[in-house]
Amino acid sequence: MQQLSFKNRIASNYLISTALLISVVFCVIYGIVRFSVYVKVNNDIKIEVSKHLKEIEVKENCVLLIREKQWKKMQFNKVDISPAFIQFVDELGAMVNKSPNLKQKKLNYYPQAINNILFDGKLENTSVRQIQVPLYQNTKIIGYLIVAVSLEDSAMVLHNLFIILLVAYPMILLVLFLIARFIAGRSIKPISAIIQTSNIITQDNLKSRIPLPQNKDELHLLSKTINNLLDRVENAIEREKQFTSDASHELRTPLAVIKGTLEVLVRKPRNQDEYKEKIDFCINEVNRLNLLVDELLLLARFENQKQSLKIERVSMNAVFLDIISRNSPLINEKKIKCEVLFSKDFYIKTDAYLFLIIVNNIVTNAVKYSKSNGVITFDISENNNKIFCIISDCGIGIASEDLEKIFDQFYRSKSNEHPEIKGTGLGLSIVKRLCVLLQINLKIESKENQGTTVTLGFSN
Repeated sequence: MQQLSFKNRIASNYLISTALLISVVFCVIYGIVRFSVYVKVNNDIKIEVSKHLKEIEVKENCVLLIREKQWKKMQFNKVDISPAFIQFVDELGAMVNKSPNLKQKKLNYYPQAINNILFDGKLENTSVRQIQVPLYQNTKIIGYLIVAVSLEDSAMVLHNLFIILLVAYPMILLVLFLIARFIAGRSIKPISAIIQTSNIITQDNLKSRIPLPQNKDELHLLSKTINNLLDRVENAIEREKQFTSDASHELRTPLAVIKGTLEVLVRKPRNQDEYKEKIDFCINEVNRLNLLVDELLLLARFENQKQSLKIERVSMNAVFLDIISRNSPLINEKKIKCEVLFSKDFYIKTDAYLFLIIVNNIVTNAVKYSKSNGVITFDISENNNKIFCIISDCGIGIASEDLEKIFDQFYRSKSNEHPEIKGTGLGLSIVKRLCVLLQINLKIESKENQGTTVTLGFSN
């Protein structure tokens, strides 16, 4: 079965709910009218009963009209839209007297009916509403006063009302469906703009955006959300393009250096020391290339969020001491003094491997960019249930205008001024990404030619 369009589904759902509501309203209207009609008939009957009870008297077990001739004449001359039929019967139900408007007819006596209670009966083929009022002499019932009113007019009114409601119901629903479909079409018009814009958006054309509707409703929010999504996609693709371009450049550089060195090496015979020097140089470039590839793979690994965290209890003191030990060759070479300020053993719950990478990159940078005979301070403290790790060096520092760029991939502040300091420009990018992943607060402060301070904040 073919599925309805979104516009028709909205109109249909509206129609179903409205149809149920209208049916309830129509039933209530019919019920109220029917109740009102019966209340009117019941009141008329009760008035007739009250009036005729005053016009009779009981003598010697007989029911007598006080002014029978006048009563019959009055009943005969009375013209009513719904006349009341009056009949007197004895205790056994045999007719004693009746109003002239009954002519040849007579009201039925129902022995099983409850006295003084209104009920529906029959006058030959005509439906009537009647009541049977017992007549007493002392405490003995000697007869009944039967008062009835025809229900033909009331039945006609109710029938006509039912037909009108029955005919009006589908017509109203049809009109409401057309109106709902028209309104739904206007309401979802911005969706057409969303579809049109989405069709023209491709990887090479991410500049188009969905026009925002004037009314700030759900469609306005949807359009704004999609535009924000397109902004993020565009930024991600731009970063990917930039990353690919920078990675290609960084990979080509050491390869070109290695290729050039080897080409120079094979041009003519050389002595053993020259061969060793060039081969050592190529090995260093290969090591640099390996480090770059490892860092690129690490970034890609967390870019796709395929790394599952292994949270465990980690000793911060042990991690810092281990990283200092790993960097001891360069620390000793540059005669750097490491001051460790640990007042006690500190523990955090995190991923040990990833935390080790964060600390290693920070400490490696501190050692690399420190001057000879400099000082690096490692301080761990606790304040307000938070643990803070502060790594401070007295190195070359970072220019204030470069602080916002240091987390960009392959960015190295004033690398041309310090060619002796090797690096890939990926270390702090990895640190930033892992800190976000492990929910570690990262803060870097630096002044050029004075040093850099890195603060890591942990919540217990």
